[in-house]
Amino acid sequence: METAQFPELDAPLHDYLRAHARTQPDKAAYLWYGHGISYAELDRASDAFAARLAALGVKKGDPVALFLNNCPQYVMAHYAIQKLGAIVCPCGPLNKEHELLYQLGDLQARVIVAADNLLPVVAQVRSQTALTHVFAVRYADLLPEQPSVTVPAELLAMKAQPTQLPADVEDFMAATQGTARPPPVALAMDDVALMTYTSGTTGLPKGAMLTYGNALYKSAAAANCNGVGHDDVLLAIAPLYHIAGMVMGINVTMFTGATTVLMYRFDPLAVLQAIERHRVTWWYSIAPMNVFAMQVPTARAFDLSSLRMNPVTSFGVTLTEALARQWQALAPHCESFEAAYGLSETHTVDTYMPHDAIRWGTQGKAIPGNEIRILDAGSGRVCASGEVGEIVLRSAGVFKGYWNKPEATAQTLRDGWVHTGDMGKLDADGYLTFIGRFKEMIKVSGYSVFPEEVETILIKHPAIAQAAVIGVPDPDKGEMVKAFVVLKPGQSASAADIVAWSRANMATYKAPHDVQLMAALPTTGAGKVLRRLLKDPAPSADLTPPATKQTHD
Repeated sequence: METAQFPELDAPLHDYLRAHARTQPDKAAYLWYGHGISYAELDRASDAFAARLAALGVKKGDPVALFLNNCPQYVMAHYAIQKLGAIVCPCGPLNKEHELLYQLGDLQARVIVAADNLLPVVAQVRSQTALTHVFAVRYADLLPEQPSVTVPAELLAMKAQPTQLPADVEDFMAATQGTARPPPVALAMDDVALMTYTSGTTGLPKGAMLTYGNALYKSAAAANCNGVGHDDVLLAIAPLYHIAGMVMGINVTMFTGATTVLMYRFDPLAVLQAIERHRVTWWYSIAPMNVFAMQVPTARAFDLSSLRMNPVTSFGVTLTEALARQWQALAPHCESFEAAYGLSETHTVDTYMPHDAIRWGTQGKAIPGNEIRILDAGSGRVCASGEVGEIVLRSAGVFKGYWNKPEATAQTLRDGWVHTGDMGKLDADGYLTFIGRFKEMIKVSGYSVFPEEVETILIKHPAIAQAAVIGVPDPDKGEMVKAFVVLKPGQSASAADIVAWSRANMATYKAPHDVQLMAALPTTGAGKVLRRLLKDPAPSADLTPPATKQTHD
């Protein structure tokens, strides 16, 4: 299968955009609820915005912040910034004032592109930052009059009542008009193109400096290992500001010259509509998305026969063979499999799942050119097959270090190897199994308990939809296991029932002694469960009344 029109082009991905704009100018790069944005339009708009940034004094190496959710304007801004040699710096749109202030302060960014509904957050911190210019994006600007799929209610409300922009904020779309081009800039593939902040599971978030070469290598791997071709139609729902969503929703599109159906956020009905109406062939999803889509009452009425490939990330819900087969009952030609193991520091996509040799419960094998080792945590020796240790990685995807944090860089990046802090094991055939974070491992009476293992068992309970596990202090055993669970719609189970079931289905020391029922688990925008918020929840995070909590010794 052809996987790229320009496989010989060793260049930044915005040069792929320029090439597609020349060779297939009218082809839709993105479909936004039915409105097409062609490759020529995307190239022209990103050129115009790059020229506007240059007029403001933005130059090579300058950080530019993006503070918005999925929309075509995000992609325009992303490539405009990189055409100047400046650095794309995504800020999660779920961030509150103190989180945005920290990131902008760390970056010393002078320019931010923000969604209009997030302008109040920017206004709260602007005077405490280096910001000199704010661009505002209206999500509804490019919505068609007759959408092809259901549009989120909040976007329709924005369309009905457009925001009046403050005098000190410039309209983004106005800045993308015209035919201005940015000044030429000399770029090397080793130049920093992207600064993606780690989720901050330990300490404050850190900006991982990623290069044009990192992006090209991992985009090629994501496309080639997953069979994405020029004629495919992709569905992008995972957040573009998250590294996995960026690779699958922005980079792979540009690398292959395919068309991507882009959504503002996940909506199960809209997913089914999009696959049917746009004949989507390839969808990167998060496992709960598949579950919720299957729960749509009219799901079986949709024609999903076009969908052939569905790499899935197990956040909150584990993709099992049974779940994949359930989805295949709706999409008969579709192969679902665990997408990859990866992290921000390696531009993600460190593994892939061989489609002809899926090994359930693993994250697949190393992509070509990537070396994976498992090191003993104590001695640093290379572990034998099946032994659990720290996952370390080396490839052309490895980051240059953390922005302004040389000590943290030295701790993580050693002799070209990224020391992930993740526990895992390799089998004799090279399949990697991710087990958990070292810092999240629970010690019960000297036994090591991996949260992911307990969570995988818990969701086998017939009433449990999602589960997250943490360790809590115990005077006798050091730590005990506490579980937070979300029940399936229409199902019921008490905390006592779940504790009893757990003791019957896993080793006693692994079984939760405390279960709390939740309406939802705290997650990142990408769907990753934030266990640290369960350890130290905000007052509003407790979603259940005290009567539902039970502790068992």
